Amino acid sequence: MTPQLHYYPLDSAVTAFSTTRSGGVSTGSFSSLNINAYCGDSPEHIAANREALALELDILPSRLIVPHQVHGVESCRIGPHYFTLPLSARQNLIEGVDAVMTDVCQVAVGVSTADCIPVLIYDTTHHAVAAIHAGWRGTLRHIVLHTIAEMRLQFSTQPENIKAVIGPGISKESFEVGDEVYEAFSEESFDMQRIATRMPRMHDNDIQSLKWHIDLKRCNRNDLLKAGVQTENIHDCAIDTYQECQTYFSARRLGIHSGRIYTGIVLRRQDCGL
Repeated sequence: MTPQLHYYPLDSAVTAFSTTRSGGVSTGSFSSLNINAYCGDSPEHIAANREALALELDILPSRLIVPHQVHGVESCRIGPHYFTLPLSARQNLIEGVDAVMTDVCQVAVGVSTADCIPVLIYDTTHHAVAAIHAGWRGTLRHIVLHTIAEMRLQFSTQPENIKAVIGPGISKESFEVGDEVYEAFSEESFDMQRIATRMPRMHDNDIQSLKWHIDLKRCNRNDLLKAGVQTENIHDCAIDTYQECQTYFSARRLGIHSGRIYTGIVLRRQDCGL
């Protein structure tokens, strides 16, 4: 089968995309296009899906970068030397990172999500790209700001030259949280009046059982703006994974032992790194 991807019209110099659940060989809660090796899927199915995705993107399977994320703020730069290393060393470099960046052509840097918020970044001047995994813990710690700061160090990236995508993730209406999560955001000085709302519990019309809902997409959009990215250069795909779990993986709907969306970006320019 051919992988069914959601492409973003970010820039002609890059291919930016998110996988859907269609076009792979995985079964059950991983059905069918899962390339993540850390959620319990069959290694054979993962390998076949990676081959198919790489073919669709016209890159080598070894150039699909799929980090093992830990809900932190650490990032990793993928340079030309990365591809000369043994497999174990390459896996070691992307262990425990939640953002990956590169200025090397024909490499898909991406992150895996299933309700968390993926953010893609393209530096149009220095031709560097990054993919960011912003779950609520990473959002709380401002992983977007950390990654842009690291891109400034690595590539001399200036925020006014960034184009960004906010990919499929859970919406405020669907992201019900406990008081402890609300308090964690409040203690970090987020504007709670703008990002949080009390609503009836999901599937419960009892007005007495209100729960907090937090807008992770808005939090990350605000951090892009705070970094200096221009409003017109931020594209939010407005896909709620919880509500669209037939098309996109949602851990809250399918359980944690299910597939993951892969949101990635590939540099296509011929004057970037080899």
